[in-house]
Amino acid sequence: MKVLTKAFGPVEVDEHQKVTFPQGLFGFETFKDFVLLDAEQQPFYWLQSVEVEQVAFVLVNPFLFRGDYEMDIDNDELLPIGLTESEKALIFTIVTIPGDGSPMTANLQGPLIINRDNKMGIQAILTDSRWKTKHDILEEMKMPPQISKEKSE
Repeated sequence: MKVLTKAFGPVEVDEHQKVTFPQGLFGFETFKDFVLLDAEQQPFYWLQSVEVEQVAFVLVNPFLFRGDYEMDIDNDELLPIGLTESEKALIFTIVTIPGDGSPMTANLQGPLIINRDNKMGIQAILTDSRWKTKHDILEEMKMPPQISKEKSE
């Protein structure tokens, strides 16, 4: 299928790249269908709305820069996407890249959880006080896991 993208213009994508968020994302609840695309710079990805070209998010796997990242999510929250085993989940966080030169941050409080099998996802809200909406990715990548854990507490 062909998708108009914010980052790459029109692109041909495979059906297996499509991800459905039945409840949408927070602040973007009306957008349900997205495609997951590799970004030009790894380890980042694009989550591109199929419906509106300008709705796209940069994603990263939070475990790449926070080895101590934990998600305490009630299993009932995962049932709408058919997820019963955590190893079948893809976990991403939304990245903010400010235009003013301030640090690139990741939202560890609102991770995206995608079922690998059926390509359905949700955005969870974590109540653990360690996880904020703005974590400086580059700074936290420099820290050993035990230091980054202490700094966030």
